[in-house]
Amino acid sequence: MLENIDVILCRPKFPENIGSVARACLNMGCGQIVLVNPLNWDLDKALPLATHHAGHLLKSVRIHQTLAEALAPYSFSYGTTARTGGWRQAIQTPEEAAPRIVEQRNAGGRVAIVFGPEDTGLTNEETDLCNQLLTIPTTDNLTSLNLSQAVMVVLYECFKKSLTKPFKVAGYPKDRYINIEEREVLFNQLRETLIEIDFLNKDNPEYFMLPLKRFFNRINPRLNEYNLLMGLCRQMRRIVDVAKGRGA
Repeated sequence: MLENIDVILCRPKFPENIGSVARACLNMGCGQIVLVNPLNWDLDKALPLATHHAGHLLKSVRIHQTLAEALAPYSFSYGTTARTGGWRQAIQTPEEAAPRIVEQRNAGGRVAIVFGPEDTGLTNEETDLCNQLLTIPTTDNLTSLNLSQAVMVVLYECFKKSLTKPFKVAGYPKDRYINIEEREVLFNQLRETLIEIDFLNKDNPEYFMLPLKRFFNRINPRLNEYNLLMGLCRQMRRIVDVAKGRGA
């Protein structure tokens, strides 16, 4: 999904954090991680945090000694910062920047998103190499995020903007809505069942069914829900039959 949008980690301190970043990149469809002068880089320590699914991203990292060298092949670069003001002006949030990032990628550009070391962030000289700065809003008493969290937030915004159609959560089968005939069968079954268990007043059950009918009309049951309710009614009536000695 985020092809040609790469993550550059500048002077990361902990290989475990790089492993967590790889996992975030995999989930959002980002296929390349670039390391700039990493401290204590150790693939064996990073791999467990990436899980086996994202291990290939760690094994294919590119390593450079300077940020300028790492940024050379990119058309656009976005640096992240928790500090604002001073030299750092016109800073955008990931949500604001994401449409432009995806647009630049779609137009054929290669885009780099740069993250600084865990404790200090990017230097002024490093941010000056970037075309645009990003910051992730947090509450007043928290001014920074874990490295992999920051990567996930930025990539997630880009991921949302890269979708060509709205994301749908995979769930139960998309059964059709029940039709009017099935709705009447369900109402009849419910009425008879509720009378059997003495929930409805036998003298005027239709009146007391009105709230239930309004409820089911409002929720528009689907076929799988209809089958569930019909089965529930059948089971309740079997139990009533046994209790009243009308058979097992």
